[in-house]
Amino acid sequence: MEIGLYSFAELDAEHGDPAARLSDLLEEAELADQVGLDVFGVGEHHRPDFAVSTPAVVLAAIAARTERIRLTSAVSVLSSSDPVRVFQDFATLDLLSGGRAEIMAGRGSFIESFPLFGYDLDDYDSLFAEKLQLLLRLRESERITWSGQHRAPLEDVGVYPRPAHELPVWVAVGGNPESAARAGTLGLPMALAIIGGMPERFAPFAELHREAARRAGHEPPRLSINSHGFIADTSQQALDESYPSVSAAMNRIGRERGWQPMQRQDYDAAATLRGANFVGSPQQVVEKVLFQHAIFGHDRFLIQLSVGAMPHAQIMRAIELLGTEVAPAVRAELAGRVRPTE
Repeated sequence: MEIGLYSFAELDAEHGDPAARLSDLLEEAELADQVGLDVFGVGEHHRPDFAVSTPAVVLAAIAARTERIRLTSAVSVLSSSDPVRVFQDFATLDLLSGGRAEIMAGRGSFIESFPLFGYDLDDYDSLFAEKLQLLLRLRESERITWSGQHRAPLEDVGVYPRPAHELPVWVAVGGNPESAARAGTLGLPMALAIIGGMPERFAPFAELHREAARRAGHEPPRLSINSHGFIADTSQQALDESYPSVSAAMNRIGRERGWQPMQRQDYDAAATLRGANFVGSPQQVVEKVLFQHAIFGHDRFLIQLSVGAMPHAQIMRAIELLGTEVAPAVRAELAGRVRPTE
């Protein structure tokens, strides 16, 4: 199993320093590479509480400071982007990084990018479906002829540069079964976000993804589980250190969306074995990764360690524990196991 992390480069919305946060983010990625983690992802947002709106630019800076870790968006909001530009950005990143670039394409959990770039939210679904199709066509062929509803047509044009290797394109899925089926039908790997509720209820998404791939004649596609979490030397320390920033961030978003305020007892409950969040000691996180692997048979696990504006030193310690204690234990336990294909 590949194990890694992703970040949205969260800020204190009122007092955050984007330059300092980005500097910290580069150090976090460098440490992740040094401790042997497999993947580092950077998300796209267009809000004052996040420092990254262009993942490819940040990942290119990370590429210059790392040697082996894979570099992915987490996610690229493809619905409000130009697929040609997304392809060019990540092809360039792939060349700069020696073939380590990936695209994780999603529809986005926030809507700010749609009016910002002139798109209608009524086209939310059709924008993603069409632009994903175009992105895959760009990956397949150097020259392309294409037409659609939401972008000017392309008539036998070349798109450059070409990447060092074929760019992996993952589809990020939250709670939409149609998205899981689409990814499977296209033979694309799926990143399944589980940030609330019991993980068992997401098992049908993995099954739908694999079954759609089988019916379309594809080999079983890869699956990643992406979740919130935090790791410290003890479980109590992990809960105590992470709760203030997580609750502040989630309650801020909750006020926009009409959620009930987060309570400490609910946060602690979500960190138990059958909860959604990977908050705890290294051993607890190992047990939870293995518990979910028995449900999903996934190939990759990515954890968002910094939900909210957490202190840099705490994030660095969590990355160290993820790379030196959690990842080796999970890999050792799973060595020799057969991934389910049904």
